[in-house]
This record gives sequence, structure tokens and C-alpha cells, in this order.
Amino acid sequence: MEMKLEAQNTIKLALPIIFGELAQMALHLIDTAMIGAISHVQLAAASLVINVLGIPFVLGIGITMSISQTVSMAHGQRDKQKVSHFLFNGFCLCVISSLIISLGLFMGTGIILHLHQDPEVARLAIPFLKVMSISLIPMLLFMALKQFTDGLEHTRTAMALSLFALPLNVFINWLLIYGHWGFPRMEMMGAAYGTLITRSIIFIALGIVIFRHRLFTRYVAVRKNQWVLSAATFRALLRIGIPSGLQIGMEAGAFAVSGILIGTISAVDQAAHQIALSCAAFTFMASMGLAQAGSIRVSNAYGRGDFHKIGVIGKSTLWSALAYGIFCAVVFVLLRNVLPEAFNKEKEVIAMASLLLLFAAVFQISDATQAIGAGLLRGTKDVQVPTILIAVAYWVLGIPSGCILAFHFKMGAPGIWLGFIIGLTFSSCFLNARFLKMVQQKQKIKLN
Repeated sequence: MEMKLEAQNTIKLALPIIFGELAQMALHLIDTAMIGAISHVQLAAASLVINVLGIPFVLGIGITMSISQTVSMAHGQRDKQKVSHFLFNGFCLCVISSLIISLGLFMGTGIILHLHQDPEVARLAIPFLKVMSISLIPMLLFMALKQFTDGLEHTRTAMALSLFALPLNVFINWLLIYGHWGFPRMEMMGAAYGTLITRSIIFIALGIVIFRHRLFTRYVAVRKNQWVLSAATFRALLRIGIPSGLQIGMEAGAFAVSGILIGTISAVDQAAHQIALSCAAFTFMASMGLAQAGSIRVSNAYGRGDFHKIGVIGKSTLWSALAYGIFCAVVFVLLRNVLPEAFNKEKEVIAMASLLLLFAAVFQISDATQAIGAGLLRGTKDVQVPTILIAVAYWVLGIPSGCILAFHFKMGAPGIWLGFIIGLTFSSCFLNARFLKMVQQKQKIKLN
């Protein structure tokens, strides 16, 4: 009964996070669709920029995640002074990291010319990358404030703003991309400025909510005492943020490399890979939201030193993820011949994508549970060893074994996906075993 109740509480907390994540994904899809309506060259340029931004962006997201963990622990201790202190220092750290990431990308736009892309695509991509790199600043600052509200388990606030961003972005894109209502027709640059404006608006809006809403004003009210920069707090945040960013970055990097490797096999394999990966990425948003919710709740209990509660929350979240993974696996198997047709109509592509979706079905289970394992350990400040385990899973087992199967044993794209399954299964087993062992040891110590 206790497990069921905790699972329900975690899912309730996770749902707004999941909807918020899906809304952010939808923003990229909207930009892609509206740019694609102009020309395939501009679409290719926008896609190139999104790929270039990917890893620096997720590293920045990792830094913001340290805020939810530290705030949640302080909230579990019912220490509003400490919550306020972590909010201020975490936000300042995110300002610094977002400026570094943005400036690095802005100054390094010339790299586009050395990626052996079509000259016209590269020419269009450079100014687009400059504006998009600036837009990372308000986005990462919005994420920093979102992690604060999430850490207090008020996840609906940021979700509402993320959903509001969808129609707002469509409207601004409509004005700037196509030149309606007297605005200049800016085409793909209109999408870049639309993204910058939208991200700035939702960041400012969330900041106003935090300063004025009664749920958060208690933490702002003590700012005279707690809004002081602390090198020790910065170090504590970075000890969580950097490994968290590396964990996400290594996963994103592994999937990016896999796309490049499969692209060397054939265009059909690459297209099929992208279809299957898009389906898997969509379902993973729920796993990621569940992992974040589980991490926040574990972190809260960790702040109170309640290891029984940590164990129950962890196990119930893991069982929820397992059930969700099995559900997604069944859906992928049953719809493996239907889903690819939403992306492409070529028979060869559909046939290969259908096959890859069978492999995707298998790794839905390990992918969901490994995300939970990493999140639960993050909630107890255990991030260094999990980062090593994830590195081994993707870069020592997953990618190398996939390459051997794909190229030495001539399995092609399915070989790369089998490598995913090997790496993710290793990650899931070892991360969750580490969490369960830690809880068991702590409970024994407390009993003695």
C-alpha cells in the first residue's frame, strides 16, 4: 500500500515536468516545420545548428539540475534560509555558465565552415547559430528558476509557462518568418529571433512569479541575509551539476555519434535510424520526467535523513518506470509498421525503421530504468561513480560493441541498436543496484 501511494505521489509530481519537457520538444518541431515550409536548404541549416547546440545545451542543463537537488534537500530540512541561499548562488552560477556557453558558441560560429557541409547550408547556418546561441542565455536561466520551483515540488508553474510558449512561439514565427502584419520577411532568421523572444518572455514571467507569488515570497524575503555569493556553495553545486551535465551529455553524444556511424552505411539506414530514434526520444520524455520527480522526492527525504522513505520512493519509482517501459515496448512492437509511415512513405525506409523499432522496444525498458537509477542516485548526491558507470555503458560497451556488430559482423544499423541495448542494460543494472545497496546499508546503520 505504501509503495502504491508513493508511486502515485511521484507520478503526480512528474506529470507537469513531463508536459513541460514535451512542450520544449514541440518548440523545436514547430520551428522545424515552419522553416521547412520555406526550403529544404534552410531546413538543413536549422537542423545543423540544432545538432551543434545539442551537447553544450545539455551540459548547461546539467548545471541547472544542481539547483533542484540542493533546494529539495534544504526544503526537506525545512530550512528556508538555506533554500534561498541555494536559489541565489545556483542562479548566479547558471548566469556565469550560460554566458560562457553562449559566448563560446557565438565566437566559434566559424566551425560550421569546417564540418564539410553544403556551402549554402553553412552560409545560412552561421547567422542562425549566432542568434540561437544568444537565446541559450534566457533558456538556461528559465531552466534555473524552473529547477528551483521543481525542487520545492511546485512543478505546475513552469509547466504552464512552457505550454504558453507554444502558441506564443507560433505567433511570433508567423510574424517574422513569413513577414505578416508589416513585419519584414526574415525566413529562418525569423525563427531564431522568435525563439529568442519566446525564451526571454517565459524567463521574465517565471522570475516575476517567484518574486510575487505567495508560494515563493518567503524565500525571497530573506534575501538580505542569504543572497550572498559563496565559493563553498558554488563548489557544492558544481559537484552535482558537472557530473549531471556529463551524464546527459554522454548519452546525447552517444546517440549523435550513432547517427554519424549509421550514415556511413546508407541513406536508407540513416533515415530509418532517425525515425526510430525520434519515436524513442518522444517516449523517453516521460522516463526523464519520472526520473526528475523521483530524484526531487528522494532528495527531500535525504535532507531529513529518512532512508526508509528514500527506499520506498526509489523502489516505487523504479517499478513505475519498469511498467512504463514495458508498455512502450508493447506499443512499439504492435505499431512498428504504422509509426514509420508518419515520417516517410518509401518502402525500404519503412521496412528498416520497422525492424529498428523492435530493437527500440527492447531498450525502452532498460532506457527507462537507467534514467530512474541515475536520478535516484543524484537525489542522494551520488553523482561521481554513476557518471563513470554511464561513461562505461555508452563509450566502452555500447558504441564499441555496436560498431563491431554493425561493421565486423555485417549487421548494419541493427548492430548499432543492439549496442544501445547492451550499454543501457549495463547502466540500468549497475545504477539501480548501487542505489538499492546504498539504501540497504544506510537502513542497517540506522537500526544499529
